[in-house]
Amino acid sequence: MKKILLMAAFAGVLLGSGSCGRFGNGDNPFFSEWDTPFGIPPFEKIYARHYLPAVREGIRQERREIKKIADSPEEPTFDNVISAYAGTGKFLKRTLAVFENLCAADMTDSLQRLQPEIQSLLTRHNNDIMLNKKLFARIKQVYDSRETLALDAQQMRLLEKVYRSFVRNGAELSEADQEKLRNIDERLAGFEIVFANNLLKEMENFKLVVDDESDLSGLPASVRETAAAAAKAAGMEGKWVFTLDKPSLIPFMQYADNAGLRKRLYEGYLTRCNHDDEYDNKGVADSLITLRRERACLLGYDSHADYVVENRMAKTRRAVYSLLNKLWVPAMINANRERDVLQEMKARSGAGDTLEMWDWWYYAEKLRKAEYDLDDETLRPYFPLEGVRDGIFKLVDTLYGITFRPVADVPVYHEECRTYEALDRDGSHLGVIIMDFFPRKGKGVGAWCTTFREQTYENGVRVAPVTSIVCNFTRPSGDTPALLSLDEVNTFFHEFGHAVHNLVSDVRYEGLQHVALDFVELPSQIMENWSVAPEMLKLYARHYRTGEVIPDVLIEKVKKSALFNQGFLSTEYLAAAYLDMDYHALQESLAGRNLNEIENYFLEGRMITPQVAPRYRTTYFQHIFAGGYSAGYYSYIWSEVLDADAFQAFEETGNIFDPTVARKFRTLLEKGGSEDEGQLYREFRGKDPDIEYLIQRRGLTLER
Repeated sequence: MKKILLMAAFAGVLLGSGSCGRFGNGDNPFFSEWDTPFGIPPFEKIYARHYLPAVREGIRQERREIKKIADSPEEPTFDNVISAYAGTGKFLKRTLAVFENLCAADMTDSLQRLQPEIQSLLTRHNNDIMLNKKLFARIKQVYDSRETLALDAQQMRLLEKVYRSFVRNGAELSEADQEKLRNIDERLAGFEIVFANNLLKEMENFKLVVDDESDLSGLPASVRETAAAAAKAAGMEGKWVFTLDKPSLIPFMQYADNAGLRKRLYEGYLTRCNHDDEYDNKGVADSLITLRRERACLLGYDSHADYVVENRMAKTRRAVYSLLNKLWVPAMINANRERDVLQEMKARSGAGDTLEMWDWWYYAEKLRKAEYDLDDETLRPYFPLEGVRDGIFKLVDTLYGITFRPVADVPVYHEECRTYEALDRDGSHLGVIIMDFFPRKGKGVGAWCTTFREQTYENGVRVAPVTSIVCNFTRPSGDTPALLSLDEVNTFFHEFGHAVHNLVSDVRYEGLQHVALDFVELPSQIMENWSVAPEMLKLYARHYRTGEVIPDVLIEKVKKSALFNQGFLSTEYLAAAYLDMDYHALQESLAGRNLNEIENYFLEGRMITPQVAPRYRTTYFQHIFAGGYSAGYYSYIWSEVLDADAFQAFEETGNIFDPTVARKFRTLLEKGGSEDEGQLYREFRGKDPDIEYLIQRRGLTLER
């Protein structure tokens, strides 16, 4: 997942440099130059008390910068309006890069208390910019004369993005409607914070405590050891603790023989923030859906989905539903076949005639073992975290000529973070990556990639990015290193693909780093193709004890099992993507209607098989209610069409590391959002993407 920061301003450039020293303000590190290696934030010097003064100062500075552009007596030009606007707010963006990323990765009570006030300040400030009539008048004057300005492609792209951003954020509304928009935006920002914090608290509060060792039947020793360590850390030595974090949840669901405990854990997962208590998110989600619809209508759109998708590759809601509909029926057919097989297996075991939701992982893992003689515990020893990391480094070096070297004695926001410098083929500094791997209190769920400083240019010199990947992987246990599941391996490759996209970015103008949301997952998802490719596995998958390269027999089993459980995986994803679109395509109010009933209505209307839940249900669907993916969760499958077709370009050469194709793909990555995404892809591939390669990968059959 590409982390979408909370800040709504268009430019969105997270810079780590700028003239700040003249502002003083005592010990506040945001008010001075950072003399840290590579411009990494001086985390050890930053305390909660520093953020609010820095945010207020950043807002004051950007107001002055905006006023200078808006009040200028000079004739509006690309340089004195568009380029100048895109470069505003460096002090503020530098502050927010630290604050927002730490709220996601290392939340504390102090940061949580600051969030509402800071977000309220930012929302008002961003609206003040977007609704500044004098500024917009100058932007529009440049835009209206664009055909006479002899702009190059990047300049034209930036001009169009800036202009559209202002229009889409209310610049052409009446004063009365602009005031309504301000009110809606402030309320939206507040509800998004509440949603995320409720989920964080719910995750922290849930614990399945096992005090009878017989209830651990079926669980591998490594899973037991990790649960015992979690219990000890929670002051319950001698017991075993399981949580809703994926590294704890999934192995329990796969291996625990105790169906009653599987049910308790899975129901805890499915009902997060849905208990009609202080952390309940139904009302919060309802408010977000309603306010987004009102906002879209105010801006002249039929729905929030129409508003969002217009600015993506898909362009229309119809195009999104068309893709989802093509995949839904074949996915359901496959899922129902898989269900029937698992049901028969359960019946033969004497455990009952009805397959339940909490049975799926358990019997699927037994089926995988029976059909392919393969399970996660067989594979984990070949995927020690450090080995997977080195494999990814080797892949990126092979494809793009980028090498990584560890750097010590640099600031980190948590002691578990590891930092690496990225060097280009010629040895020049390309950027820095911070990696944060394990779950802990205060860290958000899932995995994501973000930036503490984005690539840009200052005075003609490239400013290198500081990027970061944040994960929730299986922890080391005792003398055993962190051994990743195959899903965690794919996640690592995925997030590193985002990081590579950040590291190689080479655009001239601030504001052109970002690509459309339904394109942003291409650089990450294509990396997953290499993670299990036989040629790649032989390069990095080595037994953590013996150093033995993963044997051919296991590689063959991984290859043969590629289509295993794809009906389930496709259906749970597509159900969540539909849920997102259905909520945000609404053109009427949900007022007075029970959100659980609405969710069930959407799901049952598509006849989802009862044993498969959506990957995310409403009350914990952070992607769409607090993560920047509203009406955009479909982006993963849209990007998967692209990545399956793009990887085919490598396969067609007979060499999945083909240097010519890799150079062309790196060129695509370097351009960021400086060109239309469809055109970028066609420049790489020479044609539009073909959905057939995605169909083959998922083992689906489309009706013609």
